[in-house]
Amino acid sequence: MDVDRQEQAPAAKKPRNKQRVLMLSSRGINHRMRHLMNDLEALLPHVKKDSKLDSKNHLNLLPELADLNNCNNTLYFEARRHEDLYLWAAKTPNGPSIKMHVQNIHTMDELKMTGNCLKGSRGILSFAKEFDETEWGKLTKEVFTHIFGVPPQARKAKPFIDHILTFSILDNKIWFRNFQIVEKDPLQPNGPPQTSLVEIGPRFVLTPIRIFEGAFSGATVYSNPEFVTPTAVRSALKREKGDKYGHRKHAQAERGLRKDRRKLGEDELAVSKVFA
Repeated sequence: MDVDRQEQAPAAKKPRNKQRVLMLSSRGINHRMRHLMNDLEALLPHVKKDSKLDSKNHLNLLPELADLNNCNNTLYFEARRHEDLYLWAAKTPNGPSIKMHVQNIHTMDELKMTGNCLKGSRGILSFAKEFDETEWGKLTKEVFTHIFGVPPQARKAKPFIDHILTFSILDNKIWFRNFQIVEKDPLQPNGPPQTSLVEIGPRFVLTPIRIFEGAFSGATVYSNPEFVTPTAVRSALKREKGDKYGHRKHAQAERGLRKDRRKLGEDELAVSKVFA
């Protein structure tokens, strides 16, 4: 009887990876930002792209949009001043969410790398060991694993793994690269297999700014004390140029005063006075 019960007992179901990502942007993005979004959409077949969000002050609408699109992750690209790009990576609807500054953007079309991969294929995620050395690194690694890890049951995913997404930490910044896995030397197609990596693109650098407990809101879990806003950097450069201009005008005024002091008075034996 016990044997029959064991045979009739249902097998434990394997947990399914049901990660889906909503990708959208704010108004005011330029062509480079738009091409970066298109490259990421081509790399991640489980992404659903939505129209632009009109208001930057109502980020609390994003969890509702993700719920309407049946997504449990969100990538939100926020453009400021048509030149600064911020990336929000969030787990919806309960969080956490990470706000990052995107720098050094290079798209696939711009790089013209020789690497290539099948559209819709699943990629291997590679994280540097520095992610496990800090608490914010562990949290960021977990969120990125949910967002960039393509589930095998994704509708547009193909059953191939031919590229690798690498995340590295250097100078407290996250460096993103995408490489193709080449198993044969193109110069020796009939030779022994030699696994190598060829970069595909895109590439960009993320600077973590703040990690929030909730989705686009909540208490601050981590704040980067070394982050300086790009507006403050531009303001400092303008102030430096203004200081140079002020020093130059001050030097011109001093030079004029020195010229006036070096002028000699009119001589009494001058020709204009003697023969007046």
